[in-house]
Amino acid sequence: MPINLSKGQKVNLTKDNPGLKNIMVGLGWDINAFDSGTAFDLDASAFLADANGKCPSEKEFVFYGNLEHSSGSVKHMGDNLTGEGEGDDEQIKIDLSLVPANIEKIAFTVTIYDAENRRQNFGQVSNSFIRIVDEATNTELVRFDLGEDFSIETAVVVGELYKNNGEWKFNAIGSGFQGGLAALCGHYGIQAE
Repeated sequence: MPINLSKGQKVNLTKDNPGLKNIMVGLGWDINAFDSGTAFDLDASAFLADANGKCPSEKEFVFYGNLEHSSGSVKHMGDNLTGEGEGDDEQIKIDLSLVPANIEKIAFTVTIYDAENRRQNFGQVSNSFIRIVDEATNTELVRFDLGEDFSIETAVVVGELYKNNGEWKFNAIGSGFQGGLAALCGHYGIQAE
């Protein structure tokens, strides 16, 4: 049984799963029926941050335009343009053994592409979740359903993996941002295009 987390809850992944190495982070969502009539394109991203909570360079930002970190530790499995269907809409694979020593946390985010022009926000998105699967056993370890109704936000930090005393832990964050991907990039110290 996976551990179902609430916002703000933290769980130690490697303590309870010794030898945990390859994990798959699945992110999913549904679009509410009363949407804006324009297609939604939600994008999952990962920010690899150092002890200061910032990305050392734009190379530590893994998203649809940069699918793999140079270390091979984080791989985005590709952009899903619609979010239709059951299960994960986008997946990011992590090899914990390859994460560079200077990286203390990996934050997982979801943004709405072109939200301002399309007049879209997370108030029109439901059933959002993040889950972490041990790829060796295909076991779902953790699941966090974002129950909150966001209204005006166009970006959400869903959760983060972080290192603490040599262990990898997961923090269910669920915090919304206005300003989409540019706001997130600013938060993690990256110059947005």
